[in-house]
Amino acid sequence: MITFDLQCASSNHRFEGWFASSQEYERQCLQGLVACPVCGSTDVGKAVMAPNIARKGNQRSSEIASSQPAGDIAVSNQLEMPSEMVEAITKLAQMQSAMLEKSEWVGDRFVDEARAIHYGEAEGRSIHGQATLEDARALHGKAWAWHRCPCPSSRPRQN
Repeated sequence: MITFDLQCASSNHRFEGWFASSQEYERQCLQGLVACPVCGSTDVGKAVMAPNIARKGNQRSSEIASSQPAGDIAVSNQLEMPSEMVEAITKLAQMQSAMLEKSEWVGDRFVDEARAIHYGEAEGRSIHGQATLEDARALHGKAWAWHRCPCPSSRPRQN
């Protein structure tokens, strides 16, 4: 992946774009696929940017590596996803939906319910709900099983 600082010619809005290669950037620009996220202009070019010079691998401290926020997720500004990716995401969402159908929604009581089930204070069952990042980290590494759902999901409808 390559990152470019981009700028729209009409309003000088600056933004970042990620591309598979310089050639891919050029191809997307020629097809009008690169647009300013602020004003929508497709008259976009590379902005002046500072070079990204990596340190030698043996000089990279663990402090630098651990400075990345733990909750980061991968994102893309690509307008069209490859059909294989759409198919994979659809299949993953369907599998998660099937799993959640057999699970009880406990909302923001998830951490307390998971602990109660683990310690035998509540009936053993599959549950799903919400947890703060801090609470999820507190559960991480414990003896009981839990995982973050890979696809966003909404609360069940209340009848």
